Amino acid sequence: MILPIVVYGDAILQKEADDVELNKSELQLLVDNMFETMYNAKGVGLAAPQIGKSLRLFIVDSGKWDEEKGESGGFKEVFINPEIIEFSEDVSKFEEGCLSIPHIRETVIRPNKILINWLDIDGTEHEQWFDGINSRIIQHEYDHIEGVLFTDRISALKKTLLKSKLSALSKGLVTADYPLKTNKK
Repeated sequence: MILPIVVYGDAILQKEADDVELNKSELQLLVDNMFETMYNAKGVGLAAPQIGKSLRLFIVDSGKWDEEKGESGGFKEVFINPEIIEFSEDVSKFEEGCLSIPHIRETVIRPNKILINWLDIDGTEHEQWFDGINSRIIQHEYDHIEGVLFTDRISALKKTLLKSKLSALSKGLVTADYPLKTNKK
């Protein structure tokens, strides 16, 4: 089922999410709905808070990204109760967007590599280094479960320049090619 994506301004996007404690069938249904929602919105990642669930859960499928860029190395994964253990010191800039902040893109500086620990959909624990675009997507989605948006990672000047656009989003004055849950009054 395609779910509406929560838009900038909703308090759930600024709250640290709770650990996942769902049974296997509830979790599988939620994850299936999240993938369907993400694909419908043409995204490469989606976190549970973006669909109104305060859970430490996000999904990633970077295969489409790599396909469009003519690269390989894409992967599809479910991250449950993840924890980033280590960040590389080297960083890079990249223009990011977000399904919860439609029509806004800004350059964000992030570490190039991360070491992350997580559970998959079967409850198997993993620990792995990621780099490149996969690292960036994971960090972006991880931020969502920490209550951080990519706009929190841009300069004060850029955020000031975006103030009217962000204000409009928080008032529900936005459209997208996918269902949205806005704060429209």
